[in-house]
Amino acid sequence: MTGRMTLHRYLAPLLKGDRTTCRNIARSVVEALADPREIYAELIWPAMESVEKLYRDHRINAAVEHMATRINRMIADQVQACLPVQERNGKRILITCADSEPEELGAQMCADLFEARGWDVYFIGGGVPHDEVRSVCGQLRPDILMIYGTHPSGVPGVRQLIDSIREIGINPTMNVMVSGGVYNRADGLWEEVNADLHAADVREAIEVAESAPPRTAEVRVAGAPKKRRRRRRTQREPVAV
Repeated sequence: MTGRMTLHRYLAPLLKGDRTTCRNIARSVVEALADPREIYAELIWPAMESVEKLYRDHRINAAVEHMATRINRMIADQVQACLPVQERNGKRILITCADSEPEELGAQMCADLFEARGWDVYFIGGGVPHDEVRSVCGQLRPDILMIYGTHPSGVPGVRQLIDSIREIGINPTMNVMVSGGVYNRADGLWEEVNADLHAADVREAIEVAESAPPRTAEVRVAGAPKKRRRRRRTQREPVAV
């Protein structure tokens, strides 16, 4: 565990844009951990969340937020090359996200760690039109479509995307999972956008994705109320990432 002191020691140079110091601290953390995947959960992810909160609270400006996010991304890129990769498990995940740097970083870390778990990962990032997302879902037929870090203004669009996927019948057994961003701040919002699954962070995302059965295609009767699937919480052991 890195602990609060290490995170604080990392945040100070991170907010100053000190790439060299951040790189050295990250290297020391990796050397202290038994599994390099743990640096995502122990350092990069909490640092990313801290930077996001400081920016939302107007305690740092956009320039500082951008510098810090890019340093975190640099560290994540370097660690990703060292991750042990498990045997392929035959499952696919397609990951998209909001069109901004912090959300791209969070989604990228999810992509890295799902790939290390043996998933076939397709990361399209942000800014992709919804019709093209639907097209890729039909072509790749992933087990999971993950939508990471939606901005508040983008929530209606996510609802429209999910509803259109269901109405058209694209890959009917595919689960849609939302994570990060506004979904972590607005309780129950994931249900309002008609997602099948929700995860607060990448640890939980892997656990939820690997325990979720394929979605059951809905058979609708005219005039019948819509049934909703809800995520079931289990007492499973935490998934190592």
